Amino acid sequence: MMKNPRHSSDRVIVIGSGIGGLATALPLVHRGFDVTILERHATVGGKMRQVDGVDAGPTVLTMLDVFEDMFADAGEALTDHVSLVPQDILARHWWPDDGPLDLFPDQDRSADAIGRFVGASAKAEFIAFSNRAKRLFEGFRDPMMREAEPRIGRLASHVMRHPHLIRDMAPTKTLKQLLTSSFTDPRLRQLFGRYATYVGGSPDRSPALLSLIWEAEAQGVWCVKGGMHALACALAKLIETKGGTIRTGAHVASIDVGTNGVTGVVLETGERLSADRVVFNGDPRALALGLLGETTKTEAQITTKRARSHSANVWSFKAVPSDVPLVHHNLFFCDPTKNEFEEIAKGDIPTEPTLYLCAEDRGLGAFPPGAEERFEIIMNTPPLTERAAHPEDFEICHTRTFPALRRFGLTFSPEPGPAALTMAKSFDALFPGSAGSLYGQTPHGMTAALERPTARTKIKGLYLAGGGTHPGAGVPMAALSGRHAAAAIVTDRTSTSRSQKTATPGGMSMASRTTANALSRSSGS
Repeated sequence: MMKNPRHSSDRVIVIGSGIGGLATALPLVHRGFDVTILERHATVGGKMRQVDGVDAGPTVLTMLDVFEDMFADAGEALTDHVSLVPQDILARHWWPDDGPLDLFPDQDRSADAIGRFVGASAKAEFIAFSNRAKRLFEGFRDPMMREAEPRIGRLASHVMRHPHLIRDMAPTKTLKQLLTSSFTDPRLRQLFGRYATYVGGSPDRSPALLSLIWEAEAQGVWCVKGGMHALACALAKLIETKGGTIRTGAHVASIDVGTNGVTGVVLETGERLSADRVVFNGDPRALALGLLGETTKTEAQITTKRARSHSANVWSFKAVPSDVPLVHHNLFFCDPTKNEFEEIAKGDIPTEPTLYLCAEDRGLGAFPPGAEERFEIIMNTPPLTERAAHPEDFEICHTRTFPALRRFGLTFSPEPGPAALTMAKSFDALFPGSAGSLYGQTPHGMTAALERPTARTKIKGLYLAGGGTHPGAGVPMAALSGRHAAAAIVTDRTSTSRSQKTATPGGMSMASRTTANALSRSSGS
């Protein structure tokens, strides 16, 4: 398709090249905007990062249609740019005295596996829970995830038109309370409570509505050859091919704001870049703390008033494992009578944590037994804002990770050293203003999802994208936030052009209100 000729309102600077920033830039550059991405680190990707070639962030794609639509909107096919491997097993789950239990992207197979592992009554309980999660996911996908600026009134009207959602969402219950009434076996309560951690929360305090996260995973997971970082690189390459500019090692010190809105940014080096619109793809709390200048400090103030989501201790390393039948996703649970989230709530690193282990090479097909493999291990921890007095410590993290895995028969040769570990303080340095939180604001509380900043800000020409912005944490949600930001920019440019009574040249795939709205709709697909 022909691009629209650039004009004076088309200069866009995107600060940050996480999935939110990349998802903002791609539709804009495809439509002829003059887009420059400024990335303070040496490589693109944000939290889709690697340490010595090993993923150190998200490990799989879910909600694949979000990414298929993102590429299709730019006239491309996702599979022409990345190689995907669907996973037959969603995750393998282990307990100190039991396991493994596999779950699948097929409800009947998962139900049969649970029935064999626990019993016929548990199979029936799972089917009821899974159907509930599906109804919630489908019921809130459009009015929440696909909606750029959800409002409590519109949501209430939606729920009243679909009264079954009131029962399903169990508005007075936490996820833990819902699971207690849904499953007799404590191990299944523990397993499905784990999905609250996908958005940085505790099942003890997150709303029962978050049970819908199970459906997002049950629809399927895909590994990306080369790791999730390969997706970021593919998007960056496509953006540059279409005429966008990406500058790494470009640290933005401040955002300039004039009487009529944003005017550009100033780099740490003193270089000034002019822009008509600026998208901040970082933790919005950084704006509220004044980390990008006093002029934008009024934005996202709610992020300083709400608690932060969980942080994590993340190991990324290569080693030869012992002969334990791992798959790509593995969960090693602590004793189900223990509650690691109580310790996290008190600001402590769990003494008996549940450990997520990604055997990155196992999701890509055959691997040679006895050879070195790539691993990522994640332990949930409190953010810096809620830390107890004791500092982070490599030895504490090491002794609470690898001896726990040895109890399952899993060892590594060699065990990783300090360079393989990223802790909350390091995450805060990597992503300023985050307090080490990996998911922005906490998801705790029934209205937490409505309290996140949205794409538009009060400052003309300043937009937000990323996991700290609506619709929330996780790669698909952060990608949707970028699509929301791009749609807002296109709509605002169209409105500005009309108010100036200037003609919009033709030949662009989205040169009208109708096509601008089409981006908004596709941004939630």
